[in-house]
Amino acid sequence: MYTFNFAPVLAGMDQLLLGAWLTIQLSVAAMVVGLIVSVACAAAKTSGIAPLRWTVDVYVEVIRNTPFLVQIFFIFFGLPSLGLRLTPNGAALVALVVNFGAYGTEIIRAGIESIQRGQMEAGTALGLSRLQIFRYIVMKPALRTVYPALTSQFIYLMLTSSVVSAISADDLAAAGNNLQSQTFASFEVYIVITLMYFAMSIGFSAIFAVIEKAAFQYPLSR
Repeated sequence: MYTFNFAPVLAGMDQLLLGAWLTIQLSVAAMVVGLIVSVACAAAKTSGIAPLRWTVDVYVEVIRNTPFLVQIFFIFFGLPSLGLRLTPNGAALVALVVNFGAYGTEIIRAGIESIQRGQMEAGTALGLSRLQIFRYIVMKPALRTVYPALTSQFIYLMLTSSVVSAISADDLAAAGNNLQSQTFASFEVYIVITLMYFAMSIGFSAIFAVIEKAAFQYPLSR
């Protein structure tokens, strides 16, 4: 019978907490920058400029039809051949942003296309600029429509970040692998890591729920 021994894991908990903190930092940074990339690409894809649409289409199709691990290896091991060297954590962030940008583009594009053209024409009639129309009439309602799908992709991004340990980025998965190699308590280490990822997922979900309530839900006017 197997005897559980969590003492070595608890002794190395500082390593796991440090890895979890880096995972949160990478995830939040990738969410913010990736959202900006997604909005820009979705705007380009729904514009009337054909070269922009084609460029975004190629980007989205390439990223969505190749493994994330291959993308990380290309950025970390391939780009140095062109003279661009990144640290493991830097390469991890770039890979997460590039990956999320492709998926986020399609999510936000769907939200933009759900806005009726009549609303944009009404904005033009009111004398709003194109930027004001995009910001107030198109973008905000579009984000409200796709917010649940977008936050699900954010959480998936955080969980996917565990793959960056393959290039020695100091995330939670890498910290767990190091602790396991030191203590040989594989079962206990990965139980704790699983619970930590679960806790981070629940935490992000709670934060996203608060943001949704603050940003998209309004009190009824009297």
